[in-house]
Amino acid sequence: MERSLTMELVRVTEAAALASARWMGRGLNNDADDAATSAMRNVFDTIPMRGTVVIGEGEMDEAPMLYIGEKLGTGTGPLVDVAVDPLEGTNIVARGSWNALSVIAIADGGNLLHAPDMYMDKIAVGPEAVGKVDINASTVDNLQAVAKAKNKDIEDLLVVVLNRPRHEGLIQEIREAGARIKLIQDGDVAAAINTAFDRTGVDILMGTGGAPEGVITAAALKCLGGEIQGKLVPKNDEEVNRCKKMGITDIDKVYYMDDFCAGDDAIFAATGVTDGELLKGVQFKGQDARTQTVVMRAKSGTIRFIDGQHSLKKKPNLVMDS
Repeated sequence: MERSLTMELVRVTEAAALASARWMGRGLNNDADDAATSAMRNVFDTIPMRGTVVIGEGEMDEAPMLYIGEKLGTGTGPLVDVAVDPLEGTNIVARGSWNALSVIAIADGGNLLHAPDMYMDKIAVGPEAVGKVDINASTVDNLQAVAKAKNKDIEDLLVVVLNRPRHEGLIQEIREAGARIKLIQDGDVAAAINTAFDRTGVDILMGTGGAPEGVITAAALKCLGGEIQGKLVPKNDEEVNRCKKMGITDIDKVYYMDDFCAGDDAIFAATGVTDGELLKGVQFKGQDARTQTVVMRAKSGTIRFIDGQHSLKKKPNLVMDS
């Protein structure tokens, strides 16, 4: 991949964040997502690459744009797999709460997992705990391993878990182990990324979330030197059959970093839509807007935080129409 794509992807996530942030707190999930998707798609047309969507807004008959298999870019440049979530946290934006992001990850063609749209059990950690966790191990064993790796008491660990009824048993196990818990309503991509930054206070992500989000998370953690493991959790025979049609015969297979994101390179970019532990959300004032983005590349290990100031008068296509 060409390193110039790093800054090009920033333009993509900035546009989606600017468009969707106008819908913050208005209770209109689909409108916010549509705005982000449309803005992201428009900017993709200007990116010098030959991209194919492998994680997107759905199958071709489910999504008008950014659907799986869609070709992106100008048709010149490197051949890449593209994983996108124009608005990671549609409910977050609708409520006006924390940690909504616009995210994109790319890797060389054929290197990103084509994950089925279903649940996946996941465990994610930052660099200090790489190689210390095992998704098949008990909750307490994993917590003890992370505590030891980070030179912390288990009581000082902060575990992020999606606040869902399906996690009642996991939450009880974490509490019995003595660790602290941060329950989130949505946004496990942001939570997993946060494990790689001390200032967020997050040590580990545990629990079940979307498998496509696991691929995006893996690309980010590959850039950050972290780790994610996952196991598909089909909820019925229809989803089991979907796995088989995709060539997945071992439903209990554990997916490791190189399964999610193969090769030695990946580029990941995320722009804050609403405020979070890592990134500030979009701020509007008159004809200007400010954004904060993190962009990183696995091959170089470079991580950049970019504060953007945007003239909405000069670039009105970055936001939704009034």
